[in-house]
Amino acid sequence: MTEPFLALDSLDKRFGDVHVTRELSLGVGKSEILALLGPSGSGKTTVLRLVAGFEAPDAGRVLVGGEDITRLSPERRRVGMVFQHYALFPHLTAGENVAFGLEARQVAKPDRKRRVAGALAAVDLAGFEERKVTQLSGGQQQRVALARALAPEPRVLLLDEPLSNLDPALRDRTRRELKRIIRRAGITTLFVTHEQEEAFELGDRVAVINAGRLEQAGTPEELYEDPATRFVATFIGRSSVLPGTWEGGNRAAGRIRVAEGALWTGVALEDFSPGAAVDLVLRPEGISISKSRPPDALPGTVVERRYAGRAAHFTLALDSGGEIEALARPDLFAGGEKVFAGLASGSPPPRVFRRERP
Repeated sequence: MTEPFLALDSLDKRFGDVHVTRELSLGVGKSEILALLGPSGSGKTTVLRLVAGFEAPDAGRVLVGGEDITRLSPERRRVGMVFQHYALFPHLTAGENVAFGLEARQVAKPDRKRRVAGALAAVDLAGFEERKVTQLSGGQQQRVALARALAPEPRVLLLDEPLSNLDPALRDRTRRELKRIIRRAGITTLFVTHEQEEAFELGDRVAVINAGRLEQAGTPEELYEDPATRFVATFIGRSSVLPGTWEGGNRAAGRIRVAEGALWTGVALEDFSPGAAVDLVLRPEGISISKSRPPDALPGTVVERRYAGRAAHFTLALDSGGEIEALARPDLFAGGEKVFAGLASGSPPPRVFRRERP
């Protein structure tokens, strides 16, 4: 990425004894859409509030276009924000809601009218100025909130769980509309979500945070195929964890002794000594299952089958203990059937991490 247009520089924030963000540094390129993804309580919304100016960091800086805006009041930052619950005024029309922020900035009435019409047109709601927001669908209300954020012509757009209030079918359609609108506006955007599908579809890149720390930022492909930490490997996509013992080799092709004496190969991000306790993080497509036992395969029983079109996710209870998930044709195996699991040939080898203490 070139020089970031929005830069978070070692942001630290505490609320009493709770350390919410921990020296968090992150850059968003000009016109880039960056998704901030993490579990509940990871600090995502606090990051947005620090950028918007609703909270002040205990340490660190926020820069936009090279300008340090850390100590500026929210109205002087030229940052637009769409809140999780939209915060629309139900007694006002769509046009009046969009104009609200412009009135607070004392924008002249003729210019205000032009900006309101332009903002509504930008979100595909041209001519909706006189429509009461209570007469609009959930997706249309979300777009009115977006138009209100865009009307003051901000330098940065912030979105806090923008689609969480919509039902699944409407959420899918609105997600595509939202990305098209933001892309057309060409505005640098940072949005918060705990939904991986939403982050992967909307974001040019995705930044994964956990307990206030940045775990990794990259494209969806990089996060899934090349996770930088154990948390990213298990949080992104579907995965299973299998314990083993490091036998030797190098980082690119380490030999791991797993249950039943089987010897599997994995990729590590650090050096291990022979005998070290490790965990393999396995993707479903990286596991092959069969009815006959190939070399270095683990015996188990099919305990669950989740149909997904041309493939199904099979959960296997291993004879040695624990469960792993594999991907295979839906008609190949039935519940209760004895099978054998091994590493799928041609798939990337699993990631290896140091065993976590219980």
